[in-house]
Amino acid sequence: MRKGGSNMIKKIILSIFATAFLFSSIASADITFWTTETQPARMAKQEAMAKDFESKTGIKVEVIPMDEKDLGKRATAAAAAGDLPDVIYHTLQYVLPWAEAGILDVDANNDVVKALGKKTFAPGALNMAKSGSKIAAVPVDGWTQMVVYRKDLFEAAGLEPPTNYANITKAIKTLSGNNMYGFVAATKTDENFMSQVLEHVFLANGVNLVKKGGTKKQGKALKNSLEFYKVLAKASPPGELYWKQSRALYFAGRAPMIIWSPFIMDELAGLRDSAPPTYNVDPTSNELAQKTGFITNFSGPNNKKGAAWADIRYMGVTADADTDEAKKFIMYSMDEGYTSTLSIAPEGKFPVRRGNSSDPNAFTKAWSKLPVGVDRKAPLTDLYSADVINNIVAGLDTASRWGVKEGELSRASKIINAQFLNRITREYIDDQISVDEAVDKINAELAKF
Repeated sequence: MRKGGSNMIKKIILSIFATAFLFSSIASADITFWTTETQPARMAKQEAMAKDFESKTGIKVEVIPMDEKDLGKRATAAAAAGDLPDVIYHTLQYVLPWAEAGILDVDANNDVVKALGKKTFAPGALNMAKSGSKIAAVPVDGWTQMVVYRKDLFEAAGLEPPTNYANITKAIKTLSGNNMYGFVAATKTDENFMSQVLEHVFLANGVNLVKKGGTKKQGKALKNSLEFYKVLAKASPPGELYWKQSRALYFAGRAPMIIWSPFIMDELAGLRDSAPPTYNVDPTSNELAQKTGFITNFSGPNNKKGAAWADIRYMGVTADADTDEAKKFIMYSMDEGYTSTLSIAPEGKFPVRRGNSSDPNAFTKAWSKLPVGVDRKAPLTDLYSADVINNIVAGLDTASRWGVKEGELSRASKIINAQFLNRITREYIDDQISVDEAVDKINAELAKF
């Protein structure tokens, strides 16, 4: 009993020392920074940036990893306790809710954007963070879904790039056959991949499911989008399809088009052994990358300007911050240290701030030279042309998501997560219901939100 009690006392003492060390460490910092980039290599880069910032300003930053799944609950609890960190790196879904809840210091974040220059940012990234006339959080990085396509096959067949529904439909008719599927659509209804692809396709045609305070009844635009998606699905292999099959078939040279994220770019170039191109006998070859084009913004008949589905990340000065020092840290991370910020994971961190007053494309150029890859590394400029790189970055100009401009991102997320769009779309493309029945069923589900 005494031995066990002694061990227990030791554990308590060690726990007290560990807690004291944690609090003394945080207390010794001038500002605290919560980040969801928690992988060890990414944390190391952020720690190095904090040290560099301290050497330049004398301001010490405590970098605190925070799991993305816990971020909402932790921020709400910290706000209630008056103990928020000074700066939070966070996803799009929190920007407007946190602005309304008083978690973010909207005025401070708007000041940072103004000081850096609004015109240096991608318009889409700013628009999605608009709270009234102000920008509620500072856009840091992002990526867009892309139509990935075989430029060589399109050019040989005299086809226009797949920038709209009509061009894609024509390319499917022309390129299907000879061991080639015309497309590889997402059809696995319980996969988030299908939800993302559907939203991208529907946004392109101007379909929006929500309005301020509720949902929107759908009509012609949704009908046209569903009919187009059926064209994609009928040109695809049978079965339950998601990102894995679409990538594998494109890598094998058996599909001229797929929809994917930019995380495919290093794999296309043979830099990742776990996902090698099988287009030719050399899995490290970048031949397929050289033959590939990317379209971020594409359009449907009901929305000629098109749209690009995007995932944007932001930094926010909080309501409990040491405001001046927090603003300086974000300014550093978005200006002098911005290339380092993007280098944390360049293949998934497109620059939402393109340049500065001396060079409007300074950061796009710097980002394009950052090494990407896993088992082998190379800069994007070695793998893709300047036109390709500029095109994928330009997708952030028209970046969009359901519910953002209406302040209803939470409602839109609940609709997407319910996955009835996936299930009803699948019923339609499997010829179980008509397109009008599909629209009616979707409207009936939307009415519940």
